[in-house]
Amino acid sequence: MKPALLVIDIQNQFFKEDPDTAKSLESAVNYFILPTITLFHEKKLPVVFVQHMEKDEGIVPGVEGFEMPDSFDVQPDDLRITKTYNNAFIKTDLHAQLQALGVDTLIVTGYCAEWCILSTLRGAWDLDYKAIVLLGAIASGSKEGISFVENYHASISLGALQTFIKALP
Repeated sequence: MKPALLVIDIQNQFFKEDPDTAKSLESAVNYFILPTITLFHEKKLPVVFVQHMEKDEGIVPGVEGFEMPDSFDVQPDDLRITKTYNNAFIKTDLHAQLQALGVDTLIVTGYCAEWCILSTLRGAWDLDYKAIVLLGAIASGSKEGISFVENYHASISLGALQTFIKALP
């Protein structure tokens, strides 16, 4: 088993959506995603940052809203994927890059639970990945959306993930 961490659509623009979304994003990032990025870097496991581009809304590379929070420790070996669909596999080279790394398991984090997270989970399954949601690490302005994705899809707690990853050679 070779896992990779997917960090989907944690971009500055989405922290400005509304207070509920901002609070959800801040909690997911600070308590779950940042420690998981550090864990994967320490074990030299792949980290993939997926960013959504929406030209009509001005969310494009080089614009502040497209960028990720400064708190993210993006390393030179981390993968960067720009997507234009909810599913991060559609019209990107994500699958090819993961295959080249021998990845078969995805730990999924990010925004928005009921849209891009859900679409990417299902896309991953269609490509035979084991796709697992990190509990607490998906965000949305809808608590119901988060609950649906966490409760009806494979999931793992941060503590269990840390134990598992630290046991890897």
